[in-house]
Amino acid sequence: MNTVIGLLIIAIGAFCQSSSYVPINKIRKWSWESYWLIQGVFAWLIFPILGALLAVPQGHGLFELYAAAPKESFLTMFFGVLWGVGGLTFGLSMRYLGVALGQSIALGTCAGLGTIMGPVLLNIFFPELDALSSLTAAVIIGVVTTLAGIAIIGIAGGMKSASLSEEEKKEAVKDFNFPKGLAIALLAGFMSGCFNVGLEFGKELNFGELTDPMFRTLPATLLVTVGGFLTNACYCIFQNVRNRTFTDYKDGKLWASNIFFCALAGLLWYSQFFGLSLGRSFFTAGSAMDTLAFCILMALNVTFSNVWGIILKEWKGCSKKTIIVLITGIAVLIASSFLPELLK
Repeated sequence: MNTVIGLLIIAIGAFCQSSSYVPINKIRKWSWESYWLIQGVFAWLIFPILGALLAVPQGHGLFELYAAAPKESFLTMFFGVLWGVGGLTFGLSMRYLGVALGQSIALGTCAGLGTIMGPVLLNIFFPELDALSSLTAAVIIGVVTTLAGIAIIGIAGGMKSASLSEEEKKEAVKDFNFPKGLAIALLAGFMSGCFNVGLEFGKELNFGELTDPMFRTLPATLLVTVGGFLTNACYCIFQNVRNRTFTDYKDGKLWASNIFFCALAGLLWYSQFFGLSLGRSFFTAGSAMDTLAFCILMALNVTFSNVWGIILKEWKGCSKKTIIVLITGIAVLIASSFLPELLK
């Protein structure tokens, strides 16, 4: 029963994340770099700080926690910086592939590589932790199944690209470009996998028994998102200067509406990792479900992003065969979430 509750909480977070790009579409008259920076303030700073504070018992502080483990804290934030590169290219993948296909390929790559890279790199820096022992047969099978589901959805994307006319492609996704989008999505997925690597390096950044198990990973999550914010902020400010779009921030009439939608997008995005922390507390520490939790989150993100893709008519005009392949891929992803429990 605990496993089902944990999966349900993670699924709610995944649904929120997959919905986070809906309010962004409501932002008016701001360039990409302007609204991406402002939503990032909420998604990667404000809400993660509020979340991390839940893990701090009375009489203690976050800086005290990080100062007690400087090496782990630095490496956690460093991988956050690398994840930030994935976040930048992640947005481009959806520009060229759409919400459904862009998130499917990028998050699928992120899910598989993030799950494997975490224990491998942790073992290199801290061999005494024996992190590789967490990569059990059940975990590997779960990752492979997730990647199979992503591959099937990728095939559906290729079928979509081949079957639609240029006009139909542009109607569904304005700048649709499958080869270019595929390359960017794979890069985004590889770099985004560093988020889970950061969580692995920071998994001991808590106050032990004084911290509620539901909030135990949130201090590490904050360090990762701060690292990602630094990468994104530098790029966005550079683009503001290059494109002379600082004027976006001068129109006071737009601030109330645009800030609201940026904040909503940020809250929805952060919900996935808040839900991940809460959901993992229902899994046995060190179990296959616990190790695969990040992979499961990404798989569910892909599932819900494709639901949004269908709602937003990004698959409009595709053949029934293409839709069947797409649904098959979604079904495999859903099944991958339950595999570790079934293989116990």
